[in-house]
Amino acid sequence: MTDYRTPASKVRGLGASGHGASHWIAHRVTAIALFFLAPVFVWMLAMSGAPDPLATRAFLASPAGAIVTLLTLTAALAHMRTGMTEVIEDYVHKPLSKTVLSLGNTFLTAGLWLVTAFALLKLALSPAL
Repeated sequence: MTDYRTPASKVRGLGASGHGASHWIAHRVTAIALFFLAPVFVWMLAMSGAPDPLATRAFLASPAGAIVTLLTLTAALAHMRTGMTEVIEDYVHKPLSKTVLSLGNTFLTAGLWLVTAFALLKLALSPAL
């Protein structure tokens, strides 16, 4: 008797919690996206003359710069959220603490994304200095 799953879980093909595969896939997809997006973002930013504030602003206001920046930040924040969700689910055992930390993780990630998206939109739509 080496298999400790119930007959119902064997039929459904689910693990202990039933949602681990989706978290695993989401984490891998964001990691693959970051593998390609991060070097492109760094290269584009470096080629834009990044130490100069006006060049950086021009890069972030350009369509290509804004799109690559937003894609990179979206993938990074999604990757951060799924990773922290796994840590919370695996190592926090009190239900109230787990709920509060999971909500905090989601709200922090959403807030960071909204702030960065707003900043990029404001840079893209504001007149040049």
